[in-house]
Amino acid sequence: MPLFDEKISAQLGDILKNMDGAVNLAFFTQEFECRICQDTGAFLKEFSSLSEKIKLKVYDFLKDGQEAGRLGVDKIPCICVLDAGGDDTGIKFYGLPGGYEINSFISSLLEVSGKKEPIPDDLMKRIMAVDRDVHIQVFVGLTCPHCPSAVAMAHRLALENKRIRADMIDAAVFPQLAVKHSVSGVPKIVFNDREEMVGAGPLAGFLDIIERL
Repeated sequence: MPLFDEKISAQLGDILKNMDGAVNLAFFTQEFECRICQDTGAFLKEFSSLSEKIKLKVYDFLKDGQEAGRLGVDKIPCICVLDAGGDDTGIKFYGLPGGYEINSFISSLLEVSGKKEPIPDDLMKRIMAVDRDVHIQVFVGLTCPHCPSAVAMAHRLALENKRIRADMIDAAVFPQLAVKHSVSGVPKIVFNDREEMVGAGPLAGFLDIIERL
């Protein structure tokens, strides 16, 4: 049974027509001990069928451990957004990007395809000046309307600077990680397991924290 009805499929298809180039999705899953892997796989299969520019490849987390290691995948389900050449963009979704997070998922596909909103010159200079490894984890809830903007900002930073990688993490799917980082409200953004921010702040706020890591 399809996840999207004809009307939603048509709307999503129209949005995806704005993609400039191809985007590859690497989905890491396994058949056991992963309660939402099957649902996430079904979502991705149906979603990727809406555009010829979306190329989906499915990996077994254990059997394809070398590829998981190359892309830095350490838990499942995980969706890695890769560029047209299959190169890592640093953008990951841990969990099913449904609910409000379908917005950040679409945003990442458009931006990786080349359809990017301009960033002011002063902020772009600060992004490009980041010269250390930065790992951003954005904890979300799928019913949170403010979370997608935080995810989209973190992912845009990763797309613009190879030293930055950014993860969307569904706090309900990874409760142990949420407890580790004392996630009591979402979005909660964690930088290099040291600094944190609660709420969807502006891009400059992300950079303020990154610059003091």
